[in-house]
Amino acid sequence: MKYIYGPVKSRRLGLSDILAELKSWLKNNPKEAKELSYITLSGAGEPTLNSKLGELIAGLRKISRAKIAVITNSALLAHAQVRAELKGADLIVPSLDAVDPQVFAKIDRPHPEIKLEEVIEGLVALRKEFRGKFWLEVMLISGINDGIEHINRLKKVIDRINPDKIQLNSPVRTTTESGLLPVDRNKLEQIKKVLGAKAEII
Repeated sequence: MKYIYGPVKSRRLGLSDILAELKSWLKNNPKEAKELSYITLSGAGEPTLNSKLGELIAGLRKISRAKIAVITNSALLAHAQVRAELKGADLIVPSLDAVDPQVFAKIDRPHPEIKLEEVIEGLVALRKEFRGKFWLEVMLISGINDGIEHINRLKKVIDRINPDKIQLNSPVRTTTESGLLPVDRNKLEQIKKVLGAKAEII
């Protein structure tokens, strides 16, 4: 299969091809299809780059009863049209790894036109507009965005966004750039306490 994989625990390449592939998988794997919790739009690319994302979500609804999740890097959420394309999903998992522009640039390496303040405002707007579940993911890297001053600033921004959950993550596999280290468990627990009851370590 070219476009779908899974199930997994825990693009613009042609809308009809993706739906046809999924139809085929659902037909050939009825037992697994019944047990699906979510069909997740994610992968190596950024799903919100697909200008037909809303159509894809609507198409998925027609061929499966599973809930639909979208995992996004949040870069394009400042655009009202992108947020509108997402409205048909059941769950959105956007990421926010930094509230300092220099830290944001170091961790996420955004395109020069992507501005952190716009990303944050896009997240705030999406949360107000979206009626489904909203789980914010934060990737924490030792010595880069796990300092207490940054975490306190992050908490203020997250309080503005008001997600249903805050999912704290840290690298567990080898990263593409050397020297990026996970945050140790004790510190993750401290950060979780700062961020409050909605936070969980995943």
